[in-house]
Amino acid sequence: MELTKDKSRHHHGNLHAALVEAGIEILRSSGLDALSLRKCAALAGVSHAAPAHHFGNLEGLKWAIAEEAFARFSEFMRTHAAAADDTAHGRLLGICRGYLAFARAEPALYEMIFCLQRKDPESKRDASTSYSILRDTCAPFVPPGTDPVIIETQVWSLVHGFALLELHGRLGDTPPPDDAILALLRHIGQEPA
Repeated sequence: MELTKDKSRHHHGNLHAALVEAGIEILRSSGLDALSLRKCAALAGVSHAAPAHHFGNLEGLKWAIAEEAFARFSEFMRTHAAAADDTAHGRLLGICRGYLAFARAEPALYEMIFCLQRKDPESKRDASTSYSILRDTCAPFVPPGTDPVIIETQVWSLVHGFALLELHGRLGDTPPPDDAILALLRHIGQEPA
């Protein structure tokens, strides 16, 4: 009797990407605590040792997933900015809408990237693209002599806080409309009266 192995089950054109996608699926369905190298391997249809070869350990897999999550997050902001009015204010509203759209579409990824950021302040590489979108979009609203970080923090705090309050159910069954919250951005960069 000849034993044959089903090689198609174990062959991927890009195993790294397949394992990252498996990890994302686990995050979406079961949360960060359920993520493991073994579960990713099983979902991707490869040996349990394959993820360790690509990522080293679970932290390595988490960072690979975070890198993909930041790329998707950035794309949401860029896409919404491109669809907005072609004005500084329109682009600002666009990235904020993209920010909220990503948080709603991918709540597990959204929470993961900010959770990992808190745990590892050295992890600025992947977050820098997303933050540079915010920084560049806020630049026209920075008054002369003002530290740009102040305006960036005002915008980021508004949209991030709103996203978290909504995701955690703190705004009830009917959260306020995005435009009602983002209306504060009309005043960004202006001196208080």
